[in-house]
Amino acid sequence: MTKQSRVPEENARTSLVDQLLSTNIIDKHQENKRLFRRRLIFGGLVLTSLAVLTTIMSLTLFLNGFALSKVVMLLAFLVTLPWLVIGFWHAVIGLMLMRFSSNSTAQVYAGTPLGTLDLKKPLQNKQTALLSCVRNEDSPEVAAKLEAMLQDLDRLEKLNGFSLYILSDSNDPEHIRQEMREFSLLRARWQNRIEVLYRRREKNTGFKAGNVEDFCRNWGTRHEYAITLDADSFLSAESLCHLVSKMNANPRLGILQTLVLGLSTNSFFTRVFQWGMRLGMRSYTLGAAWWQGSSGPYWGHNAVFRIKPFTQFCMLEPLPGNDALSGPILSHDQVEAAMMADAGYEVRVWPVEGGSYEENPPHLIEFIRRDLRWCHGNLQYFKLLREPGFKLLGRIQLGLAILMFAGSPAWLVFIAMAILTASVSAPETITFDPFYGTILIVAIMSMVFAPKLATLAHVLTVRNERRDYGGSFSVFVSAFFELVYSMLLAPVMAIAHSIFIAQLFAGRKTQWGGQERQPHGILFLLAVKKFWPQTLFGLCGVIWMMDYTFADTWLLLPVILGPLLTIPFAMITSKPALGMYFKHSGLWVLPEEKKTPLELQGLNKEQRRVELELAKANRAAATR
Repeated sequence: MTKQSRVPEENARTSLVDQLLSTNIIDKHQENKRLFRRRLIFGGLVLTSLAVLTTIMSLTLFLNGFALSKVVMLLAFLVTLPWLVIGFWHAVIGLMLMRFSSNSTAQVYAGTPLGTLDLKKPLQNKQTALLSCVRNEDSPEVAAKLEAMLQDLDRLEKLNGFSLYILSDSNDPEHIRQEMREFSLLRARWQNRIEVLYRRREKNTGFKAGNVEDFCRNWGTRHEYAITLDADSFLSAESLCHLVSKMNANPRLGILQTLVLGLSTNSFFTRVFQWGMRLGMRSYTLGAAWWQGSSGPYWGHNAVFRIKPFTQFCMLEPLPGNDALSGPILSHDQVEAAMMADAGYEVRVWPVEGGSYEENPPHLIEFIRRDLRWCHGNLQYFKLLREPGFKLLGRIQLGLAILMFAGSPAWLVFIAMAILTASVSAPETITFDPFYGTILIVAIMSMVFAPKLATLAHVLTVRNERRDYGGSFSVFVSAFFELVYSMLLAPVMAIAHSIFIAQLFAGRKTQWGGQERQPHGILFLLAVKKFWPQTLFGLCGVIWMMDYTFADTWLLLPVILGPLLTIPFAMITSKPALGMYFKHSGLWVLPEEKKTPLELQGLNKEQRRVELELAKANRAAATR
């Protein structure tokens, strides 16, 4: 797995762990006992839920007769179930922590040395490298975010603790010219105050993981830590200093991941999506951190890692073979987290909102494109499950990452088999038991929306939270329409995942290119080209429903309506004018929009400056 040694000598690893434990910062034995109890409780809840729901599904399917299609339905249901149940219990535990603990983060990491930030304490000189990884991106926008970050660090007089590396994998000539111009100007503005280095690779071997590896090999020895940034990342100076201080406080900490929030946007599609994600993420992440502890996830950006062990243990080789899952690992982050934990270091999430931001895709086409790349990367984990060296929890996390996308075709198979079973049954026959079926539907729908509902319950019962999200009325209306939005989007994404997986195993290879980050309208012909499979699925569903009464088919209405309306949904939600309207409507309000943090004020000013410069350049070009 690594380009050095995938499984280091046992005595060397034992020596490493012994050295780390000799710091006596924390009683590791007590922490392990606490984590063992938590994992025992969580595992018991998950396994019990799986058993109960499987039993109810079996009663629903087989109480009125056996059929091969029902067996397929049960197997498909079992594929979709683990991710659903785990998400539900994450939400429940997260809600309990928010409601019954004065400091939920402290409760999650009780006794763990993650330190507190003292802004008066000077940072070690150039201790941390900021790694901005770009490939065919909008360079002025990237430079604006980096400029605002440097300005914020300057405000706190913390520039000396950092160096900035812009690591480019661009291959488009126009983007390369733009990068050289923008980043040269950035370096000139900050020369003699902070080191700014721009490097472009001719070949993007290993994609982003290879880009970071190249930094580690060439410049890693100059710094102790590195903070990974995507092209759309923005972290406040306080957050950057927090990450460094927590790494300093715990020498066993290998990776520390922040909770990443969506930036305010002019995109209607993104606005609704990230409002719902914001609700679901808080309870989910708290609940996950409660039992994962020192073996948490890494999302590849807006996080800090300790360079020396990362270079020693987390360098990835391409997966062998010529099939669809071979080659460089696209979803490298979770593998790196598992390898870091296997080497005896901690991987943790800091589940606190604020200071760490990103931009989400501006419309449905770009959203699906990003999701499919993740889908490909996660499916590559099939080849890693048998690799030696991973701890049990790491293997479980890799397996769950696979199920996150494998659940989409399983879900479609379940629906197809249900329709087939109902169609071939005699009209007077009760195909599925209605009593147990109703119980199952209520349970499943509760679990699907549990993470969002958990945080929503917390927001509505805490006065300051209600105010930050625009008040009770705004929260209720926003939540209702976000629910409709999610129900329409879910089958659209499931169809996209399923088609992609089928094409992937038929030999299709994905390409890694630059991402669109600015909102713009989707034209009708483009929407038809991209979403005709979803539309065809919806039309077939409508034709099928015509042979039955509404009372018999209403449960499948969201499954059919979402795909049927994909083309107008994509076009309408992509319109910038509609996004601007809802940004000032009071709906889907983010706390940062009610009261803009100081660091985002600086970012907004810098982005407006870039927009004015671009507009001026465009006018000058038009007059020539």
